[in-house]
Amino acid sequence: MRTARATIKDVAFRAGVSASTVSNVMLGRKAATPEVADRVREAARALSYIADRSASQLRSGKARIITVLVPNLTDPFFASVIAELERRAQLEGFDIVVASSNADEDIERTRLAALLSWRPSGVVVVPHRDDFPNGAMLDALNLPFVVVDRAASDLSADAVVTANHEATADAAAHLLDYGHRDILVVTSTFRLGNIRQRFQGVADRFAERGLPPPPSLQVGLTFETVAERMAAWLAENKRPTAILTVTNFVTMGVLAHLSQAGLSVPRDVSLVGFDDYPWMQASSPALTVIRQDVFGLAAEAWSILRRRMDGDASPPCRTTIPCRLMLRDSVRSIGPAVQAPIATARGPVKQVLIEVPPF
Repeated sequence: MRTARATIKDVAFRAGVSASTVSNVMLGRKAATPEVADRVREAARALSYIADRSASQLRSGKARIITVLVPNLTDPFFASVIAELERRAQLEGFDIVVASSNADEDIERTRLAALLSWRPSGVVVVPHRDDFPNGAMLDALNLPFVVVDRAASDLSADAVVTANHEATADAAAHLLDYGHRDILVVTSTFRLGNIRQRFQGVADRFAERGLPPPPSLQVGLTFETVAERMAAWLAENKRPTAILTVTNFVTMGVLAHLSQAGLSVPRDVSLVGFDDYPWMQASSPALTVIRQDVFGLAAEAWSILRRRMDGDASPPCRTTIPCRLMLRDSVRSIGPAVQAPIATARGPVKQVLIEVPPF
């Protein structure tokens, strides 16, 4: 026979505390000493008790849940953002529910509606496009939300973005300093503002050195198209001495093509990638990359969302998180650098300095 499901009163009796103390411990609220909390958790484990969050939700009108919507779940950048948000949310007694829009506006709308059915306390979104038209759903509910990574400059919402322009400008300067002039910038799509900013950073650094902008190749939003379009471009154009990629999957696709073509990095072509993951350090050679501060992005997004959930009604804020150029072994010097002063003045960027664990 199936035994009756344990109740909060059963746990309270076994632990020798009140039902409200059990609720506070199980839902992550601060209302018990560590010793009492351990006793409650041990009683809950012994009884196979699962907290009834729906009952708490009915009492408060909101669940201690954060929902997260990203374009896809296979990109390690989005997965890393989710992981850090989850870690920070759990530290404060929140759970997260995650969905993917598949980079499609209609799917984004239906997924967002499904996430809102959980009655979350707040939402973090990486929208499928910069202007985030589906954000109107959140505005209508007056629900706290933060946009990450993709945010139009005139978006009237809290946003946390990467210093895309500055990051690629520094990478371009590094290649120019090593004597490279024939540089190909491989992008995903110019439909996204952050990708346009990354190319513009390269073009502006070239202009400062008295050079025309480098060629760019758009390879689409899937890994499978990168090698194919790289092969087609190189069949009709002179091979560049260096390639700068602006997303992690583009970097992988370019490496796949170079391997298939029998070209070696950096002997035949130098390479600077975007994002930094363990495989990029373990590859041979280790890749010079632009390290995007994924942990900093997620930490700042959580900090803003938490303030909003606590009632902060100040105007929307926009925070830009700086990147770091990681110099390794995938770029070789081929001659004298293009000598010209490098502009150091940058726009009003809020530099959020956060200690993050190593990749």
